[in-house]
Amino acid sequence: MSAFELKESMARAQQRLEREPQVKLKSRRDQGHSRLAPEIERRIAAHLLVRDKPSLSALHRKLTLFCRRHDLPPPSRATLYNAIQRVELPEVQTADLPEAVRASLYNLGKASRVPADRVVFYAFNHGAPRALSYAAGLPWLWLSRAAQLPGWRPKSLALLNAVMAYRGIS
Repeated sequence: MSAFELKESMARAQQRLEREPQVKLKSRRDQGHSRLAPEIERRIAAHLLVRDKPSLSALHRKLTLFCRRHDLPPPSRATLYNAIQRVELPEVQTADLPEAVRASLYNLGKASRVPADRVVFYAFNHGAPRALSYAAGLPWLWLSRAAQLPGWRPKSLALLNAVMAYRGIS
């Protein structure tokens, strides 16, 4: 195709786009909301908020059996992976944390509540070895979510990734 033909083709396309109005697709009413039944969401959260990462294929089988017993549509594997991102992490009372971890949360008072992923973030980024050791043993989802947060120091993130690799969390 020569440059001359390309210009004509582009002009025809431009005219066609100007003649035809842009049709905007209507968005779904439930866009941004889970279409899973609340009892399925609760069950997913209960299975995921544990120390070690469960087998997601085994979790999918358990959910499918649960859904069949309760006449609910079973979630697809893709829906299960999306639901993992929606599971709410608990907030941790800083007074319940070890002293080394509280020291890494240097800007918070003793009565504060901190999101779980932030405990991991601050313990790895600003903590002493005891804080790192404590954070390395926290539930897998806390570590996974913390790894997605911005603002990591490169060596701290590398250490978190090493801990996650050792524990089989990826």
